[in-house]
Amino acid sequence: MHTLFQRLSLYFKLVRLDKPIGILLLLWPTLAALWIASGGKPDWQLVAIFSLGTVLMRSAGCAVNDYADRDFDRHVKRTAERPLTSGQISGKEALLVALTLALLSFALILPLNALTKQLSLAAVLIAASYPYFKRFFAIPQAYLGIAFGFGIPMAYAAVQNTLPSSAWILLIANIFWAVAYDTEYAMVDRDDDLKLGIKTSAITFGSYDVLAVMLCYAIAFVLIFLVGWQAGLRGWFTAGMSLALACAAYHYTLIRERDRMRCFAAFLHNNWLGAAIFAGIALDYALQ
Repeated sequence: MHTLFQRLSLYFKLVRLDKPIGILLLLWPTLAALWIASGGKPDWQLVAIFSLGTVLMRSAGCAVNDYADRDFDRHVKRTAERPLTSGQISGKEALLVALTLALLSFALILPLNALTKQLSLAAVLIAASYPYFKRFFAIPQAYLGIAFGFGIPMAYAAVQNTLPSSAWILLIANIFWAVAYDTEYAMVDRDDDLKLGIKTSAITFGSYDVLAVMLCYAIAFVLIFLVGWQAGLRGWFTAGMSLALACAAYHYTLIRERDRMRCFAAFLHNNWLGAAIFAGIALDYALQ
């Protein structure tokens, strides 16, 4: 029997709070959307709600993902020792953790408008169904991009109570960014995924995987730049985008040989790419 502390430690690992990269990859585009939607003056209550909500929903998504993949993960070296896969916690526990976190996340947005609440329900359905897309969808990373980027339309809804075209353009940009970074991630597990019959973009793109990653970065950058320019962002925003472009160029040097550890390093480095874009947006508004 585990002590309470040991049990909580297992839950902590289940929801990947020991590996915050996923939270950050959700947080940067969500914050960017909040800043642009509010003209650089977001309500700090909204910033707190969306920041904490991002942590809760990403954590819930990890628990659902591990439940869905429990029969696959035991055959993958990198995931075989996860708490659910290794049998340290049960499937029912994982689902209960996910449900608790999702309810806490929904409680956060109760003070917000009806449109935001409606979008939150869609966000939960998308996050819960993503793990099963790997069974049949050739590029599940695109669906992941929707799940990871749904904070964007929710941010616009919370600020403006409407969904302008810029919200959808930023969401599309996030889809391409997610395909880029999660293909880098999938390149790490490609051999295992081929054996298990799991579909990933790294497998679908084949020998064109590196080219596809760089094209996805390029499309994401163009779309983000168009939205920012239309919003009146100039100098600091351009500097942030330039720094993000430099990050993408660095990722190319990491993934071009398809070495597992270097591909994983490129994936992790996307935190700095997202941070650069947000910092450019925030600084540009602050110094106007």
